[in-house]
Amino acid sequence: MSSEASLNALKVYRQLLKAIKKHIGQEQDYKKHFKDFVMIEFRKNSNLSENSSIQQKIKLARDYTFLLNSVHHHKDLLFSYNIAVDRSDEMKRILGKSAASVGLQLPEVYKS
Repeated sequence: MSSEASLNALKVYRQLLKAIKKHIGQEQDYKKHFKDFVMIEFRKNSNLSENSSIQQKIKLARDYTFLLNSVHHHKDLLFSYNIAVDRSDEMKRILGKSAASVGLQLPEVYKS
């Protein structure tokens, strides 16, 4: 592949792995196969010359990354607008992020 195409593929690969780590997780064994599949597919196609098949796979990976991020963003929006749902966990998460952004930690009262 040309250097520009290689850089584009690497960028898509990193974004996809980041989305998988953030939204699917990697700590449990039953979720690990998502990341493993992506790694195998990108390594398998890394030595092939540039053709439409590889470009289609890169576009598919970019689209899947966009889908993962969009679905989870949509889910977060739905939870934030639903007033019938207990929002205490969401508020703890928001408070934790706010405290962490200035280098602090929440007291034990707000945790758990």
